[in-house]
Amino acid sequence: MIRTQFVTALPLLAVLLILNGCAGGPEPVGEETAPPTQPALRMPLVPTPPALAPGASRVNGIAAVVNDEIITFREVLREAEPLLREARKKGPLDDKVRRELRATVLERLIEKRLTEQKARELGIKIGDDEVRQAIDDVKRQNNNMTQSQLEAALQAQGFSVTQYEAQVREQLERLRLISVEVRAKVHVSDREAEAYYEANRQKYAEEERFRARHIFIKVDEKAPETEVRQAMTKALNLLHDARSGKDFAELARQFSEDPAAKKDGGDLGYFKRGDMLADLEQALLPLKPGQVGELVITPSGLHIVKLEERSSVAFKPFESVKAEIVEQLYRTKQEERFAQWMKELRSQASVELRDGNGIL
Repeated sequence: MIRTQFVTALPLLAVLLILNGCAGGPEPVGEETAPPTQPALRMPLVPTPPALAPGASRVNGIAAVVNDEIITFREVLREAEPLLREARKKGPLDDKVRRELRATVLERLIEKRLTEQKARELGIKIGDDEVRQAIDDVKRQNNNMTQSQLEAALQAQGFSVTQYEAQVREQLERLRLISVEVRAKVHVSDREAEAYYEANRQKYAEEERFRARHIFIKVDEKAPETEVRQAMTKALNLLHDARSGKDFAELARQFSEDPAAKKDGGDLGYFKRGDMLADLEQALLPLKPGQVGELVITPSGLHIVKLEERSSVAFKPFESVKAEIVEQLYRTKQEERFAQWMKELRSQASVELRDGNGIL
C-alpha cells in the first residue's frame, strides 16, 4: 500500500491527512473517470521513533549504499525497534525473526532514499505554509489539539517541534512525488467500471425481503404436561385449518395469543435474513409465498407461520455503485503502478547491501 510505505506509526499522533489536489498531473479526458475522493493518498503524519535498540550505539557501520548515499546500521536498528517491541508482545523472539524484521526495515529505508533522491531530481519542494497547514490538520483531527498540547505530546516521545516539522516536510515531499509519478498516471474509464460491474454482479445484489404472519400459542416452560398437551392440540388444529385454506389473518385475530394479532392479523412485517428469531426464520425461508410452514416450538410457546411475500433478487443499478467501483479499481491500479514504478526506480539505481556487522 502506498500510504504505509514510508512511515512507522506511533499511536499518539496517528492521524490521517487527506492531501487533495496535490497530483500535479493531467486531468483524465474522454470517458476516463478519476475517483471523486482520491482516498489512496493518506499519510499518517507521525514522528519516526528516536529510541535506539539496546546496544545500538555501538553499531555505526554501513548497511547499504543507495547511489551515493549511505544507510547505517544505527538507522536500521532505530527503525526496527518499534516493530520488535510489538513482536515481543506475542512471545520471545529468536535471531531469525529479528533478522527478518531488520531486513524488512532496510528495504523500506532503501525505498525511502530512492524516493527522496527522485524528489530532489524533479525539484519537488514543500513550502513552510504547506507544512504549517499539514500540522494544523493534525491538530484539528486530534480533537482540536492546541499548539502547547502538540509540543507536550512530541516532547513525551522525545521530539522537538522543529524535528517534527522536518519529518512532516519529508513526508509531504514523498506524497507529492508519488502524486506526480504514480497517481497522475492512473485512470479508470467508464467502460472498465461497467465491465467490473457485469463480472461481479453478485456483489451488488440487494438482499431478499420477506413478509410473514404468525399465530402464537403461549406455553410456559414450567406448565404441567396436561396444559402443554392442550396447547399442542390447539396449535395442530389451527395448523390444519391454515393449511386447508382458511383465512390465516382471521385465524390469527381469533386464536393467536399475541396481543397485536387482534389488530394486525399476526402480521410480522418485512424482514431480511438475520432479522427474525432464528427458529421462525428457519421455518419461513424454505416456503413459497402463500405457504404455511411447520409448527415451530420456542421457549415462549408455539408458532404457526405463513410466508406472505418474498421479493425476487434484484441488483443495485450501476450508477448507484459506479463511484464505489471506480474508487476500488483506482486503488488497485495505483498500487500496481506504485509497485512497478518502485521496481523501475530501483533497477535504475545503484544499491549495494552490506552486512559487515552480521545483524541483518
